[in-house]
This record gives sequence, structure tokens and C-alpha cells, in this order.
Amino acid sequence: MFRGSFTALITPFSNGQLDLAALKRVVEHQIKAGSHGLVPVGTTGECVTLTVEEHRAVVETVIETAAGRVPVIAGAGSNNTAHSIELARFAKSAGADAILVAAPYYNKPSQDGLAAHYLAIADAVEIPLFVYNVPGRSVVDISVETMARVARHPNIIGVKDATGDIARVTQHRLAIGTDFIQLSGEDASALGYNAHGGTGVISVTSNVAPALCAAFQNATLEGRWEEARELNERLQLLHEVMFATTSPAPAKYAASLLGLCSAELRLPLVECPDPVKARIRSVVEALSLT
Repeated sequence: MFRGSFTALITPFSNGQLDLAALKRVVEHQIKAGSHGLVPVGTTGECVTLTVEEHRAVVETVIETAAGRVPVIAGAGSNNTAHSIELARFAKSAGADAILVAAPYYNKPSQDGLAAHYLAIADAVEIPLFVYNVPGRSVVDISVETMARVARHPNIIGVKDATGDIARVTQHRLAIGTDFIQLSGEDASALGYNAHGGTGVISVTSNVAPALCAAFQNATLEGRWEEARELNERLQLLHEVMFATTSPAPAKYAASLLGLCSAELRLPLVECPDPVKARIRSVVEALSLT
């Protein structure tokens, strides 16, 4: 179920409000293009600026629109363990297939604190849980030893790894076993990640090029490495421009070029500067995505 190209969905806004009609268009676009799964209300979905009511509305809308056609991994991250448990309970009640829980940001918990955080959530809610290790945003790095410690819990089934350290895949396989699901959190290194034993990616780029990203993942998972390399090379400039300024601003601008939603973000994020917009337009046009 949790293999291939999972899109870290953007959250569309219009005049400061959720644009649920646009969100439905985004979901349909993803499924028709062949994405293997959807991940709403994560970092790319601007989860930290959503109210609890908005968070719930996004999760419900994505699950209802997907209608079981692809799995949905709902974001349930917080730097407050009690709040993560609340979000996890809602995700389960809404029908999510799993949850994604980012390492607590700002608090800077110890490795023991990280383990306690994840085990508390896993104990409280019986739903498959993916640990999201993203030191660049959370400041803390979940060690291989801590990952192995929490992975012993039956509800903790995998990781989204955005460390950029491809060696982690092998280290996790040795410490935890090959059944632990390893999804890359970094588009540009997803080829090497899968070569080391990963089985997919939670992708920002697939907001813009879902068909290409799904084809790339299919090629890696089926061992067609030359084709995978060729697809990766086609996607590389898009991967780069998706982070030419703070994400998800580039993804939202690109989505606006595709007619899916507006480029609007919530403060403190702002839209791409004009030079970045020009780069995005150039890459999108070169890939014939519009």
C-alpha cells in the first residue's frame, strides 16, 4: 500500500480562506495522473498556519475526494504530544490509512524525549504511523538507534526521511529490518534512496509533475534503473526550482500555472519573487506540463 510516489499536498487558499473546491481539483489531478498516494496537512500543506477546524476540513476533503482510490497519510505532527494525539485520533475517525508525525520542532527534545513522543502517540491511537525525520525544519535529528527503538511498536511502520543522508536507508535496514517502510522526503535524492532499499517518496515535485514522478517511482520499484535515471534527469531542474525559495511557494506558483489553484500562501510565507517565478515558468514549459 505504501509504495511509490506520495504527494505532499499543497493547501489551496483564496482570499485568506481554505479553497476546498481547488483542493478537490488538486486531488483529482493527482489521482488521474497516477500518484500512488496523498499526504495532506504536512509541511507542504502549511499545516502550522491552519486552525484545528481547517486541518480537519482538509483531511476530510482529501479522504472523501480520494474515495479509497489511493491511500491517504494524514499529517498529525505537532511539538505538543497531546495535540498530535488529538490530530491522530481525528485522522483515524476520518478514515485516513496512516498518519505522518514530524519530529517536534522548537522544543529540541532529547533522543529519549523523541522516543517518548512517538510511543505515546502510537499507544494512544491504533493507526499506522510514519515517523517524519526532518532536521532542517525541526532542528532535531532522530538517530538510527531511536528509530529502531520506536519501530518496535507495532503501530510505527515506517519513516519519511528528509535528512538527505542516503546511508540511513541501509542503517535502518540493518537496525530494524527490511519490513520497515522507508520513504524519502527529498525528491532530488530519491533515486539513490530507492537504490539503497527505499520504496518511495513523499514528494513536493509531484504537486507539479505527478505523472512523471509516478513513472519514475514505478521504474525504480520495478528495477528499470536506466529508465529511472532518464526520468530523474528530466525532473532534476524541477526538483531544484521547487526549493529556489521557501517551500511550498514554488509548488503553489507552479500549480497556479497549471490552473489548479491560486499561488496564495499564509504569512509568514510569501509568494515567490519574480526571478524565481520566471525560472519556474521556464521549467514547467520545458517539461510541457501546462
